[in-house]
Amino acid sequence: MSILTREEIIEKVRRGESLQGMDLSEADLSYENLRGAVFDGANLNEAHLQNTNLEGASFKGASLERIFLFGANLAKCCFDNAVMIDANMQDTNLSEASFVNADLTHVKIFGSQAESSNFQNANLATARLKRSNFKGSLFRSAQMTEAHLERAVLTNADFSNADLTNANLTDAVMDNIKLDGAVTNGMKR
Repeated sequence: MSILTREEIIEKVRRGESLQGMDLSEADLSYENLRGAVFDGANLNEAHLQNTNLEGASFKGASLERIFLFGANLAKCCFDNAVMIDANMQDTNLSEASFVNADLTHVKIFGSQAESSNFQNANLATARLKRSNFKGSLFRSAQMTEAHLERAVLTNADFSNADLTNANLTDAVMDNIKLDGAVTNGMKR
């Protein structure tokens, strides 16, 4: 449970204060403008940030398990080394966001805009990435076993050295994608 109230969290962000390392678990910050906030190393497990503007926010090394980010603006956010198991990022804007070395096991990213995002070395095993736009995104060396990418736009995406074992790419747009060194055993196209 969050050590701060919703109002205290919002006020800290408005003053430009960092929320680094704080316990903000289960906090409800939905429908707020938290653009550029710093949540590095914070605990936001099971927090609700539905339709929140978080553009440019930093979540480096944060714990975000089962976070609810439905409809949020996450453009240019940094989630490097974050733990986001079972996170819900459906219908979000993830354009130019970074998830390097993040654990996104079983994440839900349905119908999202994620152009030019960076998922290098991320764990996306069993991730549900259907109907999302990943045009120009990097998935180099990502763990994507049994990931669901049906009807996703993957134009110019780079999956070099990624593990796509048993991934489902049925009806995905795969124009000019890179699969150099990728493991594609059982992958459905």
